[in-house]
Amino acid sequence: MEIGVALPQMAPGYGPGTTLDWARGIDAGPFSSVSAGERVTFSNPEMVATLGACAAATERVRIFANLWVLPPLSMPMVAQQIGTLDHLAPGRLEVAVGVGGREHDYRALGSEFKGRHQRLDDKVAELKSLLAGEPPFEGAAPVGPAVTRQPRILAGAMGPKSMARAARWADGISGFSIAGDAAEISRGNALADSCWAEAGRSEVPHKVSGCFFALGVDDSAEQLHAFTARYLGFLGDELAEAIAGTARASSAAVLNEILDGAEAAGCDEFILVPATTDLRCLDAAAELVAARS
Repeated sequence: MEIGVALPQMAPGYGPGTTLDWARGIDAGPFSSVSAGERVTFSNPEMVATLGACAAATERVRIFANLWVLPPLSMPMVAQQIGTLDHLAPGRLEVAVGVGGREHDYRALGSEFKGRHQRLDDKVAELKSLLAGEPPFEGAAPVGPAVTRQPRILAGAMGPKSMARAARWADGISGFSIAGDAAEISRGNALADSCWAEAGRSEVPHKVSGCFFALGVDDSAEQLHAFTARYLGFLGDELAEAIAGTARASSAAVLNEILDGAEAAGCDEFILVPATTDLRCLDAAAELVAARS
């Protein structure tokens, strides 16, 4: 199982130098990918520009957009962004797409939250057509730049209905478990296998999961809890606090247990999402992952 690291873009204190410092550190470490996510009404830097900086600053790791919330967006623009990222990191781009769970982001972009699942299906079909070189409308030129390689498209699907829809168009899944729970991850992976088989897909879905973590820093458990509660604040304080109480990857022993469980559950890659911008956290993760190989 490969292990990637996300940028700490959702953590407090993310500053002008954080992107390059972390991207270069991840590329120099025993990791498979550097990733970033998408939120609008939050403190994080924008995903595509951030990944562009990562692509230019790295040479080895995959550049993973995890995940792109497609329903509010224009697919010709997304296709151009994907083409640009692919040119900055030829053959290293991977994309996860989904509907997201934050209505405020939809409202901020002038988009309806209702009907987002069908819109995702439709927009994935449109995006694939554009990436294959089809023009956005009759008489138009194709959207450029053309990709050097079609990126793998994963689905941020979790439940039976969304997984069944994803099985029609995705190359795999990108899940997440705040608790890093092996049973939860295993259920999601088994559901993906089942849905792919029911959809008549001959290939096995690529399986990615992840969790929040904090290592190598003072009061790591407290930092992990505070980060998780802040990130989930859109759910309301009471629920956010309750879920934050399940985040547990704040020691090397627990994180190793989580990684062992994810590997046994059939994950191809596991993404570590840091709860802090402190580079000591990245150093501790690198030491732990190197010791596993």
